[in-house]
Order: sequence, then structure tokens, then C-alpha cells
Amino acid sequence: MAEAERIIGTPDIPDAEGADGAEPQHPAEGSTRADRGRKKVLALLVVAVLAYLLDLISKMIVVANLEHEEPIEIFGEWLKFDAIRNAGAAFGIGEAFTVIFTAIAAVVIIVIVRLARKLYSLPWAIALGLLLGGALGNLTDRVFRAPGVFKGAVVDFIAPAHFAVFNLADSAIVCGGILIVILSFKGLDPDGTVHKD
Repeated sequence: MAEAERIIGTPDIPDAEGADGAEPQHPAEGSTRADRGRKKVLALLVVAVLAYLLDLISKMIVVANLEHEEPIEIFGEWLKFDAIRNAGAAFGIGEAFTVIFTAIAAVVIIVIVRLARKLYSLPWAIALGLLLGGALGNLTDRVFRAPGVFKGAVVDFIAPAHFAVFNLADSAIVCGGILIVILSFKGLDPDGTVHKD
């Protein structure tokens, strides 16, 4: 029988793992995975919107009440609120490259949106949401604030002692980046798979 099958050939019947090596999925299982993917994308968007709104509202308050005023001491000399305009990147780095930083922020946003299509991990959704919200927050300043479109100075106001002045968007970007590094070290991919190298 086996010899006959070898000579005649057998119809293309997928094996237990499926034709592509993946586990077989019943329609219900496939839709469940799609639903999980949509929930992770929703989590990403919720985190991004919250980070963006917190950054935007805080900057509006700072511009309205702190600009051209004396710094407000929060914890004595250790932490102050001091409104400044930053034409550089996060923490005041590279003030001569405002347009380049604007382009980088736009590219980061595009990459995150594209990556969201294969997102099945909640920790990755949170990390990418923080990055997206922070990038959008500072990009909004670059586009809409003086001295001009794509050259706007970012509003910074959190001033720890012996450190650069920053804002909530910078904080979201840094926290998202740290979380991505941790997830990468743990071997967790955005699609939810875990690998051990």
C-alpha cells in the first residue's frame, strides 16, 4: 500500500500541523486570535491617547501659567517646574537638528502603526503606546509651535537638580524604550511568541 501511494502519489492533504507548519486553526480559533490582536491594538491606542493628552494638557497649563515666570519649587532644589522652549531632542540634545528630529519622530510613528498589525502582546502594546503617545506629543510641538512648522520648539518644564529639563512626552518615550529593552531581554516578541537565544 505504501509503495502504491509512493508511485501514484497522494492528494495534497495538510498534515496535523497544517501546510505551513503552523498548528491547525478552526474558524473559531482564528477569529479568537484576531480578536486578541484587536484588543492589543486597542490597548496600544488607549495608552497612546492617554500619554498624548497628559502631555498636551500639561504643556497648555505650563505655557499659560509658568512661561516667563519664576520656577516653582516642588521638592526644594531637587525638583522644580521651570518652563523652557527646547529646539533639540529629548533632554535638550542637538538643538541644531530640529527638522531631523521632526522627521525621526514621524518615522517612529509610521513604524509603530505598521507594527501594530502583528501585535498580540499586551506588554508590547503598552510599550509601543507610550512611544507613540510621546512621539506624537513632541511632534505636535514641532509642527505647531514657534518659530515655524517642523521647526517648533518643544515645551519642557520638569527640572530635576543636575539634570536636563524634560516633559511628559520625553518620560513616556523613555519608559516605553526601557520596557522594550526588558521585553527583548526576556525574549518576548510583539506577536506574543517567546524565544530563548
